[in-house]
Amino acid sequence: MTTFVDTNVLVYAHDLSETDRRPIAQARLDDLWRSRTGTLSTQVLSEFYVVATRRFDPPMTRRAAREVIGAYSAWPVVAIDAALILAASTLEERHTLSFWDALIIEAAARAGATRLLSEDLQAGRRIRNLTIENPFGRP
Repeated sequence: MTTFVDTNVLVYAHDLSETDRRPIAQARLDDLWRSRTGTLSTQVLSEFYVVATRRFDPPMTRRAAREVIGAYSAWPVVAIDAALILAASTLEERHTLSFWDALIIEAAARAGATRLLSEDLQAGRRIRNLTIENPFGRP
């Protein structure tokens, strides 16, 4: 079972100021490393870099952020291309989602994921053979 990881989970796992969510996110990512079932997208890696180097308190160094991205590039990474953008725009309209959330869902579907770990979408919702799961336990 492949699991797609949204940006917020990756961010929380590496943000030293996130004392509550960090251990939860780290445990989930550790499980995905061990089982080799994690996947993400270039969107997730790009967003991680920006958040880690600009919004963390204290900010992660650019070098450290690149090292995290380099490590996660060992996972299957879905590249965002024009076809994925068009599919996301259709999904956005059909399901009344934000475009960025629709792009995450389409990337997860392209990866063949059956689960999406995200704090941003409704937990338990199913879209395109994908079940959304909030690892932090909020509905």
